[in-house]
Amino acid sequence: MSSISGPVVVLLMVLQWAGRGLPSPVRPICDPRVLDRFIMEARDTETALTGEQALEVQSGMSLFGQALGAVRESVSRVAVQILIDNNKSNIHSLGQVLRSLHIQDLPLPPAPAVGDLVTRKVSSLSELLHVHTNFLRGKVRLLLTNAPACQQNST
Repeated sequence: MSSISGPVVVLLMVLQWAGRGLPSPVRPICDPRVLDRFIMEARDTETALTGEQALEVQSGMSLFGQALGAVRESVSRVAVQILIDNNKSNIHSLGQVLRSLHIQDLPLPPAPAVGDLVTRKVSSLSELLHVHTNFLRGKVRLLLTNAPACQQNST
């Protein structure tokens, strides 16, 4: 029995000695440089995302303006034409708001080929206006609330 415990003791001593020679496990979050890098990458991503958001909003406003213009031509009721004109005017006003907030007009990408369309097809004016409302509630609101000029100081 003592002969079996001898090799076990030697093995344990070797493992303990080998363990001392290895550096201790690195705790990367304790290194401020690691956290600084994470912060820098998050800022870069945020900056890129803001540019993408602005491009999405501008592209969307352009598409909605075109769609409303095309729909207006097919509507015969004057009251509905006036409502469509108001929506087109609001799109124009939003463009001015974005320019005043220094969200620059970005060059819109070329129109995609017919097979590459990622726009949603609608079958009625009501559905178009519903999509437009959701666009304003979602993408436009997000872009505007993240604009530096729209940030409210919480002091």
